[in-house]
Amino acid sequence: QVQLVESGGRLVQAGGSLRLSCAASEGTISSRAMGWFRQAPGKAREFVAAISGNGATTSYMDSVKGRFTISRDNAAKTTVYLQMNSLKPEDTAVYYCAARKPFLGISEILGGYDYWGQGTQVTVSS
Repeated sequence: QVQLVESGGRLVQAGGSLRLSCAASEGTISSRAMGWFRQAPGKAREFVAAISGNGATTSYMDSVKGRFTISRDNAAKTTVYLQMNSLKPEDTAVYYCAARKPFLGISEILGGYDYWGQGTQVTVSS
C-alpha cells in the first residue's frame, strides 16, 4: 500500500514558478514509475508528466515541455517533484501525483496508475 501526499500548490502570477512535491507517507516509491496529472474545473483529468523508477526516463505533455520538469529523490526514496516554470493561466488546475505498481515503465494513461494523492490546487492569475 502506498499513500501519497501532494504539497506546494498556491496562487501565483503568470510567468511565475512553483515546485510541487509528492511524498509517500506510507510505503516506498523507489521502484515505482510516478506521474503527475491535473484536472481543471469542468475538464477531464489529464496527463502532465511521468518519471521511471530509476529516474532515467521522463515524459511530458506537449503543452508543458520546456517549462515543467519532473524529478525524484531516489536517495530518500520517498519524494517526487514537479518544477513548474513560466506558468500560464491555463495551467490552473488541481494537480495529482500517482504511483504505478513496482518495476513497471512510465505511463501517460490514468488507468496505468494504482495509487493517487488527494491533489494540490495551483492557480495562475493573469
